[in-house]
Amino acid sequence: MELQSIKVKKKVEPANSPDIITTELIGVMEDNQGTDLRAYLSVAENDRWILISLSGWRPLGRYKHSAQIVKEKLYVIGGSRNGRYLSDIQVFDLRTLKWSTLSLHAYSSNDVLKENFPAMAGHSLVKWESKLLVVAGHSKEASDTVTVWSIDLETSSFSVVNTHGRAPTARGGQSVAVVGTRLLIFGGESTRGQLLNDLHILDLSTMCWDLVQTKNMPPAPRFDHTASVHSDQYLLIFGGSSHSTCFNDLHVLDLQTMEWSQPETQGIAVAPRGGHASTTVDEHWYIVGGGDNRSGATDTVVLNTSKLVWSLSTTVGGRDPLASEGLTVCSATMDGEKFLIAFGGYNGKYNNDLFVLKPKTRDSKQPRLFQSPAAAAAAASVTAAYALAKITDKNGDSVNSEGVNLKLASANSGKVVAVDTDKLTSEKKSLESKLEEVLNENSRLKNSLDEMNNSHNLLLMELQSVQGHVAAESSRCFKLEAQIAEIQKRLESFSSIEQELENLQHQKLKIVKDTSAPQRQDSGGIWRWMAGTTQSP
Repeated sequence: MELQSIKVKKKVEPANSPDIITTELIGVMEDNQGTDLRAYLSVAENDRWILISLSGWRPLGRYKHSAQIVKEKLYVIGGSRNGRYLSDIQVFDLRTLKWSTLSLHAYSSNDVLKENFPAMAGHSLVKWESKLLVVAGHSKEASDTVTVWSIDLETSSFSVVNTHGRAPTARGGQSVAVVGTRLLIFGGESTRGQLLNDLHILDLSTMCWDLVQTKNMPPAPRFDHTASVHSDQYLLIFGGSSHSTCFNDLHVLDLQTMEWSQPETQGIAVAPRGGHASTTVDEHWYIVGGGDNRSGATDTVVLNTSKLVWSLSTTVGGRDPLASEGLTVCSATMDGEKFLIAFGGYNGKYNNDLFVLKPKTRDSKQPRLFQSPAAAAAAASVTAAYALAKITDKNGDSVNSEGVNLKLASANSGKVVAVDTDKLTSEKKSLESKLEEVLNENSRLKNSLDEMNNSHNLLLMELQSVQGHVAAESSRCFKLEAQIAEIQKRLESFSSIEQELENLQHQKLKIVKDTSAPQRQDSGGIWRWMAGTTQSP
Protein backbone atom coordinates (compact mmCIF):
# COMPACT_ATOMS: atom_id res chain seq x y z
CA MET A 1 0.00 0.00 0.00
CA GLU A 2 1.25 3.49 -0.81
CA LEU A 3 2.24 5.54 2.22
CA GLN A 4 0.26 8.75 2.49
CA SER A 5 1.55 12.02 3.88
CA ILE A 6 3.93 10.91 6.61
CA LYS A 7 5.66 13.66 8.53
CA VAL A 8 6.92 14.35 12.03
CA LYS A 9 5.74 17.50 13.73
CA LYS A 10 8.17 19.53 15.81
CA LYS A 11 7.06 21.40 18.88
CA VAL A 12 7.76 25.14 18.70
CA GLU A 13 10.05 26.11 21.58
CA PRO A 14 11.70 29.41 22.56
CA ALA A 15 14.98 30.17 20.86
CA ASN A 16 17.02 29.47 24.02
CA SER A 17 15.43 26.10 24.73
CA PRO A 18 16.68 22.71 23.49
CA ASP A 19 15.19 21.25 20.34
CA ILE A 20 12.59 18.81 21.69
CA ILE A 21 10.98 16.48 19.19
CA THR A 22 7.44 15.61 20.22
CA THR A 23 6.19 12.09 19.86
CA GLU A 24 3.24 13.14 17.73
CA LEU A 25 3.05 11.74 14.21
CA ILE A 26 0.37 13.65 12.31
CA GLY A 27 -1.23 12.85 9.00
CA VAL A 28 0.35 9.43 9.05
CA MET A 29 -2.18 7.47 7.09
CA GLU A 30 -5.80 7.87 6.26
CA ASP A 31 -6.08 4.09 6.37
CA ASN A 32 -3.34 1.94 7.86
CA GLN A 33 -4.81 -1.35 6.74
CA GLY A 34 -2.04 -3.53 5.36
CA THR A 35 0.68 -1.19 6.65
CA ASP A 36 3.42 -2.54 8.88
CA LEU A 37 6.12 -1.04 11.06
CA ARG A 38 8.50 -0.66 8.12
CA ALA A 39 6.49 2.32 6.92
CA TYR A 40 7.40 4.16 10.13
CA LEU A 41 11.01 3.06 10.08
CA SER A 42 11.46 4.16 6.49
CA VAL A 43 10.64 7.79 7.28
CA ALA A 44 11.76 8.03 10.90
CA GLU A 45 14.74 10.16 11.87
CA ASN A 46 17.47 8.30 13.71
CA ASP A 47 17.23 8.45 17.52
CA ARG A 48 13.75 10.02 17.51
CA TRP A 49 10.68 8.46 19.11
CA ILE A 50 7.59 8.31 16.88
CA LEU A 51 4.06 7.57 18.03
CA ILE A 52 2.49 4.67 16.12
CA SER A 53 -0.90 5.81 14.91
CA LEU A 54 -3.44 3.01 15.35
CA SER A 55 -7.03 2.34 14.43
CA GLY A 56 -9.27 -0.13 16.18
CA TRP A 57 -9.18 -1.63 19.64
CA ARG A 58 -6.32 -1.04 22.07
CA PRO A 59 -5.64 -2.64 25.50
CA LEU A 60 -5.97 -0.80 28.80
CA GLY A 61 -3.16 1.51 29.86
CA ARG A 62 -0.94 0.03 32.55
CA TYR A 63 2.48 0.03 34.18
CA LYS A 64 4.85 -2.48 35.81
CA HIS A 65 3.92 -5.00 33.13
CA SER A 66 6.38 -7.04 31.08
CA ALA A 67 6.95 -7.31 27.33
CA GLN A 68 8.94 -9.33 24.79
CA ILE A 69 9.04 -9.59 20.99
CA VAL A 70 8.73 -13.06 19.45
CA LYS A 71 8.45 -13.59 15.68
CA GLU A 72 7.44 -9.99 14.89
CA LYS A 73 4.82 -9.89 17.64
CA LEU A 74 4.98 -7.88 20.84
CA TYR A 75 3.63 -9.77 23.87
CA VAL A 76 2.51 -7.68 26.86
CA ILE A 77 1.70 -9.56 30.08
CA GLY A 78 -0.09 -8.30 33.20
CA GLY A 79 0.75 -5.07 34.97
CA SER A 80 -1.01 -2.78 37.42
CA ARG A 81 -3.86 -0.31 36.96
CA ASN A 82 -5.80 1.62 39.61
CA GLY A 83 -4.31 -0.49 42.39
CA ARG A 84 -5.20 -3.90 40.97
CA TYR A 85 -3.13 -6.48 39.16
CA LEU A 86 -3.93 -7.48 35.58
CA SER A 87 -3.84 -11.02 34.18
CA ASP A 88 -4.41 -10.40 30.47
CA ILE A 89 -1.92 -11.16 27.68
CA GLN A 90 -2.05 -8.68 24.82
CA VAL A 91 -0.35 -9.19 21.45
CA PHE A 92 0.64 -6.44 18.99
CA ASP A 93 1.37 -7.59 15.44
CA LEU A 94 4.22 -5.54 13.96
CA ARG A 95 3.08 -6.39 10.45
CA THR A 96 -0.61 -5.51 10.70
CA LEU A 97 -0.28 -2.93 13.51
CA LYS A 98 -3.24 -4.54 15.27
CA TRP A 99 -3.81 -5.54 18.88
CA SER A 100 -5.33 -8.86 19.95
CA THR A 101 -5.81 -10.79 23.18
CA LEU A 102 -4.14 -14.16 23.68
CA SER A 103 -6.29 -16.70 25.52
CA LEU A 104 -4.37 -19.36 27.40
CA HIS A 105 -5.43 -22.66 28.87
CA ALA A 106 -3.73 -24.38 31.76
CA TYR A 107 -1.56 -27.39 31.13
CA SER A 108 -0.79 -29.78 33.97
CA SER A 109 -0.44 -33.53 34.28
CA ASN A 110 -2.23 -33.49 37.63
CA ASP A 111 -4.83 -30.79 36.80
CA VAL A 112 -3.96 -28.66 39.82
CA LEU A 113 -3.65 -25.36 37.95
CA LYS A 114 -6.31 -22.72 37.70
CA GLU A 115 -7.76 -22.04 34.26
CA ASN A 116 -6.79 -18.35 34.28
CA PHE A 117 -3.29 -16.96 34.15
CA PRO A 118 -2.54 -15.22 37.48
CA ALA A 119 -2.80 -11.45 37.81
CA MET A 120 0.58 -9.92 38.60
CA ALA A 121 2.80 -6.84 38.38
CA GLY A 122 6.49 -6.12 38.80
CA HIS A 123 7.40 -9.43 37.15
CA SER A 124 10.06 -10.21 34.52
CA LEU A 125 9.63 -11.83 31.11
CA VAL A 126 12.33 -13.66 29.15
CA LYS A 127 12.44 -15.78 26.01
CA TRP A 128 13.70 -19.31 26.41
CA GLU A 129 13.66 -21.72 23.46
CA SER A 130 10.08 -21.63 22.11
CA LYS A 131 8.56 -20.38 25.36
CA LEU A 132 8.16 -17.25 27.42
CA LEU A 133 9.16 -17.49 31.08
CA VAL A 134 7.42 -15.22 33.59
CA VAL A 135 9.64 -14.82 36.66
CA ALA A 136 8.70 -13.51 40.13
CA GLY A 137 6.43 -10.46 40.54
CA HIS A 138 3.76 -9.38 43.00
CA SER A 139 0.55 -11.38 42.95
CA LYS A 140 -2.42 -12.09 45.21
CA GLU A 141 -1.53 -15.77 45.11
CA ALA A 142 0.56 -16.25 48.26
CA SER A 143 4.01 -17.78 47.84
CA ASP A 144 7.13 -17.64 49.99
CA THR A 145 9.51 -18.17 47.08
CA VAL A 146 9.82 -17.00 43.49
CA THR A 147 7.47 -18.73 41.05
CA VAL A 148 8.38 -19.32 37.41
CA TRP A 149 5.57 -19.62 34.85
CA SER A 150 6.02 -21.03 31.36
CA ILE A 151 3.91 -19.88 28.40
CA ASP A 152 3.96 -22.11 25.32
CA LEU A 153 3.10 -19.85 22.37
CA GLU A 154 2.69 -22.79 20.01
CA THR A 155 -0.03 -24.48 22.10
CA SER A 156 -1.34 -21.30 23.84
CA SER A 157 -0.94 -23.01 27.21
CA PHE A 158 0.73 -22.10 30.49
CA SER A 159 2.08 -24.02 33.43
CA VAL A 160 4.12 -23.62 36.59
CA VAL A 161 7.74 -24.63 36.14
CA ASN A 162 8.81 -27.21 38.72
CA THR A 163 12.06 -25.82 40.11
CA HIS A 164 14.21 -27.12 42.95
CA GLY A 165 17.23 -26.00 44.93
CA ARG A 166 17.52 -22.80 46.99
CA ALA A 167 14.71 -20.74 45.48
CA PRO A 168 14.83 -16.96 46.10
CA THR A 169 12.42 -15.17 48.40
CA ALA A 170 9.25 -14.02 46.62
CA ARG A 171 9.69 -10.50 45.25
CA GLY A 172 8.80 -7.91 42.63
CA GLY A 173 10.72 -5.16 40.86
CA GLN A 174 13.78 -7.39 40.40
CA SER A 175 16.04 -7.53 37.36
CA VAL A 176 16.48 -10.66 35.27
CA ALA A 177 19.05 -11.52 32.60
CA VAL A 178 19.87 -14.70 30.67
CA VAL A 179 23.46 -15.79 29.96
CA GLY A 180 23.63 -19.07 28.08
CA THR A 181 21.52 -21.50 30.10
CA ARG A 182 21.70 -19.39 33.26
CA LEU A 183 18.95 -17.03 34.38
CA LEU A 184 20.26 -14.40 36.79
CA ILE A 185 17.87 -12.59 39.16
CA PHE A 186 19.09 -9.67 41.26
CA GLY A 187 17.48 -7.53 43.97
CA GLY A 188 13.86 -6.45 44.14
CA GLU A 189 11.35 -5.89 46.94
CA SER A 190 9.97 -8.77 48.98
CA THR A 191 6.29 -9.24 49.69
CA ARG A 192 6.95 -7.76 53.16
CA GLY A 193 8.54 -4.62 51.72
CA GLN A 194 12.16 -5.62 52.38
CA LEU A 195 14.66 -4.34 49.82
CA LEU A 196 17.03 -7.00 48.48
CA ASN A 197 20.45 -7.13 46.82
CA ASP A 198 20.97 -10.88 46.60
CA LEU A 199 21.91 -12.72 43.42
CA HIS A 200 20.36 -16.07 42.43
CA ILE A 201 20.91 -18.21 39.35
CA LEU A 202 18.41 -20.61 37.80
CA ASP A 203 19.96 -23.27 35.58
CA LEU A 204 17.40 -23.47 32.79
CA SER A 205 18.65 -26.88 31.68
CA THR A 206 18.00 -28.45 35.12
CA MET A 207 15.63 -25.84 36.62
CA CYS A 208 17.74 -25.77 39.77
CA TRP A 209 18.13 -22.57 41.83
CA ASP A 210 21.36 -21.54 43.52
CA LEU A 211 22.26 -18.60 45.77
CA VAL A 212 25.47 -17.01 44.49
CA GLN A 213 28.16 -15.85 46.89
CA THR A 214 29.84 -12.80 45.38
CA LYS A 215 32.97 -10.85 46.29
CA ASN A 216 33.53 -7.15 47.00
CA MET A 217 30.78 -4.64 47.73
CA PRO A 218 27.49 -5.40 45.94
CA PRO A 219 25.00 -2.70 44.89
CA ALA A 220 22.85 -1.28 47.67
CA PRO A 221 19.47 -3.04 48.12
CA ARG A 222 17.04 -1.75 45.47
CA PHE A 223 14.08 -2.46 43.19
CA ASP A 224 12.80 -1.17 39.84
CA HIS A 225 16.36 -1.16 38.43
CA THR A 226 17.51 -2.68 35.13
CA ALA A 227 20.18 -5.18 34.12
CA SER A 228 22.11 -6.05 30.97
CA VAL A 229 24.83 -8.49 29.96
CA HIS A 230 28.02 -7.64 28.09
CA SER A 231 29.97 -10.29 26.15
CA ASP A 232 28.29 -13.08 28.15
CA GLN A 233 30.75 -12.33 30.97
CA TYR A 234 29.65 -9.14 32.71
CA LEU A 235 26.33 -8.38 34.42
CA LEU A 236 25.55 -4.65 34.51
CA ILE A 237 23.12 -3.14 37.05
CA PHE A 238 21.90 0.45 36.67
CA GLY A 239 19.72 2.74 38.78
CA GLY A 240 16.65 1.72 40.71
CA SER A 241 14.94 2.88 43.89
CA SER A 242 14.99 2.44 47.64
CA HIS A 243 12.16 3.51 49.91
CA SER A 244 13.60 7.02 50.14
CA THR A 245 15.77 7.72 47.09
CA CYS A 246 16.66 6.80 43.52
CA PHE A 247 20.04 5.73 42.15
CA ASN A 248 22.11 6.53 39.06
CA ASP A 249 25.04 4.24 39.84
CA LEU A 250 26.43 1.53 37.56
CA HIS A 251 27.68 -1.76 38.99
CA VAL A 252 29.41 -4.59 37.12
CA LEU A 253 29.66 -8.25 38.16
CA ASP A 254 32.32 -10.42 36.53
CA LEU A 255 30.50 -13.72 36.04
CA GLN A 256 33.77 -15.64 35.94
CA THR A 257 35.22 -14.40 39.23
CA MET A 258 31.90 -13.29 40.78
CA GLU A 259 33.50 -9.97 41.79
CA TRP A 260 31.49 -6.75 41.96
CA SER A 261 32.99 -3.45 40.85
CA GLN A 262 31.76 0.09 40.28
CA PRO A 263 33.75 1.33 37.27
CA GLU A 264 34.13 4.94 36.30
CA THR A 265 32.12 6.06 33.29
CA GLN A 266 32.60 8.86 30.80
CA GLY A 267 30.24 11.03 28.79
CA ILE A 268 27.12 12.80 30.00
CA ALA A 269 25.85 12.78 33.58
CA VAL A 270 22.79 10.56 33.96
CA ALA A 271 20.11 11.61 36.45
CA PRO A 272 18.93 9.15 39.14
CA ARG A 273 15.86 7.14 38.21
CA GLY A 274 13.82 4.08 39.04
CA GLY A 275 11.06 2.30 37.16
CA HIS A 276 12.84 2.83 33.85
CA ALA A 277 13.05 0.36 30.98
CA SER A 278 16.11 -0.80 29.08
CA THR A 279 17.17 -2.91 26.11
CA THR A 280 20.34 -3.51 24.11
CA VAL A 281 21.17 -2.99 20.44
CA ASP A 282 24.52 -4.62 19.73
CA GLU A 283 26.81 -3.26 22.46
CA HIS A 284 24.65 -0.20 23.20
CA TRP A 285 22.36 -0.22 26.24
CA TYR A 286 19.34 2.07 25.89
CA ILE A 287 17.73 3.44 29.10
CA VAL A 288 14.22 4.86 28.62
CA GLY A 289 11.91 6.72 31.00
CA GLY A 290 11.68 6.15 34.74
CA GLY A 291 11.53 8.86 37.39
CA ASP A 292 12.84 10.08 40.73
CA ASN A 293 9.53 10.23 42.69
CA ARG A 294 9.17 13.92 41.72
CA SER A 295 9.18 13.92 37.92
CA GLY A 296 9.67 11.60 35.00
CA ALA A 297 12.99 11.17 33.21
CA THR A 298 12.61 12.89 29.84
CA ASP A 299 15.89 11.71 28.32
CA THR A 300 16.67 8.46 26.54
CA VAL A 301 20.32 7.71 27.31
CA VAL A 302 22.72 5.14 25.84
CA LEU A 303 25.66 3.37 27.47
CA ASN A 304 28.38 1.95 25.25
CA THR A 305 29.05 -1.19 27.27
CA SER A 306 32.52 -1.65 25.78
CA LYS A 307 33.79 1.88 26.38
CA LEU A 308 31.57 2.68 29.40
CA VAL A 309 30.58 6.00 27.83
CA TRP A 310 27.13 7.56 28.37
CA SER A 311 25.51 9.57 25.57
CA LEU A 312 22.15 11.19 24.94
CA SER A 313 19.90 9.62 22.33
CA THR A 314 16.89 11.96 22.45
CA THR A 315 14.62 13.98 24.73
CA VAL A 316 10.83 14.17 25.08
CA GLY A 317 8.45 16.49 26.90
CA GLY A 318 7.89 16.35 30.64
CA ARG A 319 4.33 14.98 30.32
CA ASP A 320 5.16 12.60 27.49
CA PRO A 321 4.24 8.94 28.00
CA LEU A 322 7.89 8.09 27.42
CA ALA A 323 8.77 10.04 30.57
CA SER A 324 6.85 7.47 32.63
CA GLU A 325 7.62 4.91 35.29
CA GLY A 326 6.89 1.25 34.79
CA LEU A 327 6.97 1.29 30.97
CA THR A 328 8.59 -1.40 28.82
CA VAL A 329 10.95 -1.20 25.85
CA CYS A 330 12.06 -4.01 23.52
CA SER A 331 14.52 -4.19 20.65
CA ALA A 332 14.08 -6.23 17.48
CA THR A 333 14.96 -6.40 13.80
CA MET A 334 12.55 -6.35 10.88
CA ASP A 335 13.88 -6.96 7.37
CA GLY A 336 17.36 -6.01 8.55
CA GLU A 337 16.18 -2.77 10.20
CA LYS A 338 16.87 -2.52 13.94
CA PHE A 339 14.42 -0.65 16.13
CA LEU A 340 13.12 -0.07 19.67
CA ILE A 341 9.45 -0.22 20.63
CA ALA A 342 8.03 1.14 23.91
CA PHE A 343 4.65 0.64 25.53
CA GLY A 344 2.69 1.73 28.62
CA GLY A 345 3.86 3.44 31.80
CA TYR A 346 2.38 5.81 34.36
CA ASN A 347 3.03 9.57 34.61
CA GLY A 348 -0.20 10.75 36.23
CA LYS A 349 -2.24 8.61 33.90
CA TYR A 350 -1.99 5.07 32.62
CA ASN A 351 -0.67 5.00 29.07
CA ASN A 352 -1.41 2.53 26.28
CA ASP A 353 0.49 4.21 23.43
CA LEU A 354 3.14 2.54 21.31
CA PHE A 355 6.31 4.35 20.21
CA VAL A 356 9.08 3.28 17.86
CA LEU A 357 12.68 4.54 17.61
CA LYS A 358 15.26 3.78 14.93
CA PRO A 359 18.71 3.93 16.56
CA LYS A 360 21.48 5.62 14.68
CA THR A 361 24.61 3.71 13.75
CA ARG A 362 27.22 4.12 16.43
CA ASP A 363 30.88 3.23 16.80
CA SER A 364 31.96 -0.32 16.07
CA LYS A 365 32.84 -2.65 18.88
CA GLN A 366 35.91 -1.84 20.93
CA PRO A 367 37.97 -4.01 23.29
CA ARG A 368 36.32 -4.49 26.66
CA LEU A 369 37.36 -2.02 29.34
CA PHE A 370 36.52 -4.26 32.29
CA GLN A 371 39.98 -4.99 33.65
CA SER A 372 42.02 -4.39 36.76
CA PRO A 373 44.08 -1.17 37.09
CA ALA A 374 47.28 -3.22 36.91
CA ALA A 375 46.19 -4.86 33.68
CA ALA A 376 45.23 -1.50 32.24
CA ALA A 377 48.66 -0.07 33.11
CA ALA A 378 50.37 -3.07 31.55
CA ALA A 379 48.32 -2.74 28.37
CA ALA A 380 49.16 0.94 28.12
CA SER A 381 52.87 0.24 28.57
CA VAL A 382 52.80 -2.51 25.96
CA THR A 383 51.06 -0.19 23.51
CA ALA A 384 53.70 2.45 24.12
CA ALA A 385 56.47 -0.10 23.68
CA TYR A 386 55.16 -1.25 20.32
CA ALA A 387 54.63 2.34 19.27
CA LEU A 388 58.36 2.89 19.80
CA ALA A 389 59.06 -0.04 17.52
CA LYS A 390 58.18 2.08 14.51
CA ILE A 391 60.88 4.72 14.46
CA THR A 392 61.34 7.25 11.71
CA ASP A 393 64.90 8.44 11.10
CA LYS A 394 65.95 11.83 9.83
CA ASN A 395 65.71 10.77 6.20
CA GLY A 396 62.14 9.49 6.62
CA ASP A 397 63.22 5.83 6.68
CA SER A 398 61.04 3.60 8.87
CA VAL A 399 61.80 0.67 11.18
CA ASN A 400 59.03 -1.95 11.39
CA SER A 401 58.11 -3.99 14.51
CA GLU A 402 60.31 -6.92 13.48
CA GLY A 403 63.44 -4.77 13.38
CA VAL A 404 63.90 -4.76 9.58
CA ASN A 405 64.89 -1.34 8.28
CA LEU A 406 64.80 -0.77 4.55
CA LYS A 407 66.30 2.38 3.09
CA LEU A 408 64.92 2.91 -0.34
CA ALA A 409 67.10 4.59 -2.88
CA SER A 410 65.72 6.80 -5.55
CA ALA A 411 63.15 5.40 -7.90
CA ASN A 412 65.63 5.54 -10.78
CA SER A 413 68.38 3.55 -9.13
CA GLY A 414 66.06 0.83 -7.76
CA LYS A 415 68.75 -0.23 -5.28
CA VAL A 416 68.00 -1.47 -1.75
CA VAL A 417 70.54 -0.56 0.89
CA ALA A 418 70.70 -2.65 4.12
CA VAL A 419 71.36 -0.90 7.41
CA ASP A 420 72.86 -1.93 10.68
CA THR A 421 70.86 -4.95 11.88
CA ASP A 422 72.85 -5.15 15.10
CA LYS A 423 71.43 -1.81 16.20
CA LEU A 424 67.88 -2.93 15.43
CA THR A 425 68.43 -6.19 17.30
CA SER A 426 69.64 -4.23 20.30
CA GLU A 427 66.55 -2.00 20.18
CA LYS A 428 64.33 -5.06 19.94
CA LYS A 429 65.97 -6.62 23.00
CA SER A 430 65.56 -3.34 24.87
CA LEU A 431 61.84 -3.25 24.06
CA GLU A 432 61.46 -6.88 25.06
CA SER A 433 63.22 -6.13 28.33
CA LYS A 434 60.86 -3.21 28.99
CA LEU A 435 57.89 -5.42 28.19
CA GLU A 436 59.14 -8.06 30.62
CA GLU A 437 59.56 -5.39 33.29
CA VAL A 438 55.98 -4.26 32.72
CA LEU A 439 54.71 -7.82 32.99
CA ASN A 440 56.71 -8.37 36.18
CA GLU A 441 55.34 -5.15 37.63
CA ASN A 442 51.83 -6.23 36.69
CA SER A 443 52.40 -9.56 38.46
CA ARG A 444 53.81 -7.80 41.51
CA LEU A 445 50.84 -5.43 41.68
CA LYS A 446 48.45 -8.34 41.35
CA ASN A 447 50.17 -10.18 44.21
CA SER A 448 50.06 -7.02 46.32
CA LEU A 449 46.38 -6.62 45.55
CA ASP A 450 45.72 -10.25 46.51
CA GLU A 451 47.60 -9.76 49.77
CA MET A 452 45.61 -6.60 50.53
CA ASN A 453 42.36 -8.43 49.81
CA ASN A 454 43.38 -11.31 52.08
CA SER A 455 44.40 -8.88 54.81
CA HIS A 456 41.13 -7.04 54.39
CA ASN A 457 39.16 -10.28 54.68
CA LEU A 458 41.08 -11.28 57.82
CA LEU A 459 40.52 -7.87 59.40
CA LEU A 460 36.88 -8.05 58.48
CA MET A 461 36.56 -11.46 60.12
CA GLU A 462 38.36 -10.17 63.23
CA LEU A 463 36.11 -7.13 63.32
CA GLN A 464 33.02 -9.32 63.12
CA SER A 465 34.39 -11.50 65.93
CA VAL A 466 35.11 -8.46 68.12
CA GLN A 467 31.68 -7.08 67.38
CA GLY A 468 30.20 -10.40 68.48
CA HIS A 469 32.16 -10.32 71.74
CA VAL A 470 31.18 -6.70 72.34
CA ALA A 471 27.53 -7.54 71.80
CA ALA A 472 27.78 -10.47 74.26
CA GLU A 473 29.55 -8.34 76.89
CA SER A 474 27.04 -5.56 76.40
CA SER A 475 24.21 -8.00 77.04
CA ARG A 476 25.94 -9.27 80.18
CA CYS A 477 26.44 -5.70 81.42
CA PHE A 478 22.74 -4.98 81.01
CA LYS A 479 21.93 -8.04 83.14
CA LEU A 480 24.44 -7.02 85.86
CA GLU A 481 23.03 -3.50 85.96
CA ALA A 482 19.55 -4.92 86.48
CA GLN A 483 20.80 -7.13 89.33
CA ILE A 484 22.64 -4.21 90.96
CA ALA A 485 19.50 -2.08 90.80
CA GLU A 486 17.53 -4.85 92.51
CA ILE A 487 20.15 -5.18 95.29
CA GLN A 488 20.17 -1.42 95.84
CA LYS A 489 16.43 -1.49 96.36
CA ARG A 490 16.85 -4.24 98.93
CA LEU A 491 19.60 -2.29 100.76
CA GLU A 492 17.41 0.78 100.94
CA SER A 493 14.69 -1.22 102.69
CA PHE A 494 17.17 -2.99 105.04
CA SER A 495 17.65 0.02 107.38
CA SER A 496 13.91 0.37 107.92
CA ILE A 497 13.61 -3.34 108.64
CA GLU A 498 16.50 -3.10 111.14
CA GLN A 499 14.82 -0.21 112.98
CA GLU A 500 11.56 -2.09 113.11
CA LEU A 501 13.36 -5.15 114.51
CA GLU A 502 14.97 -3.04 117.23
CA ASN A 503 11.57 -1.62 118.23
CA LEU A 504 10.16 -5.12 118.42
CA GLN A 505 13.02 -6.21 120.67
CA HIS A 506 12.36 -3.28 123.06
CA GLN A 507 8.71 -4.17 123.16
CA LYS A 508 9.61 -7.78 123.90
CA LEU A 509 11.92 -6.80 126.81
CA LYS A 510 9.26 -4.57 128.27
CA ILE A 511 6.66 -7.31 128.13
CA VAL A 512 9.05 -9.80 129.73
CA LYS A 513 9.85 -7.32 132.54
CA ASP A 514 6.21 -6.58 133.19
CA THR A 515 5.30 -10.25 133.44
CA SER A 516 8.27 -11.30 135.62
CA ALA A 517 7.65 -8.78 138.51
CA PRO A 518 4.33 -10.31 139.83
CA GLN A 519 5.85 -13.76 139.70
CA ARG A 520 8.69 -12.72 141.99
CA GLN A 521 6.25 -11.10 144.40
CA ASP A 522 4.03 -14.16 144.64
CA SER A 523 7.02 -16.43 145.16
CA GLY A 524 8.09 -14.40 148.24
CA GLY A 525 4.65 -14.82 149.87
CA ILE A 526 4.72 -18.55 149.56
CA TRP A 527 8.08 -18.88 151.30
CA ARG A 528 7.01 -16.65 154.10
CA TRP A 529 3.89 -18.78 154.59
CA MET A 530 5.96 -21.93 154.72
CA ALA A 531 8.21 -20.30 157.34
CA GLY A 532 5.19 -19.37 159.40
CA THR A 533 5.72 -15.70 159.00
CA THR A 534 2.77 -15.04 156.81
CA GLN A 535 1.02 -11.81 157.59
CA SER A 536 -2.68 -11.67 157.53
CA PRO A 537 -4.15 -9.20 155.14
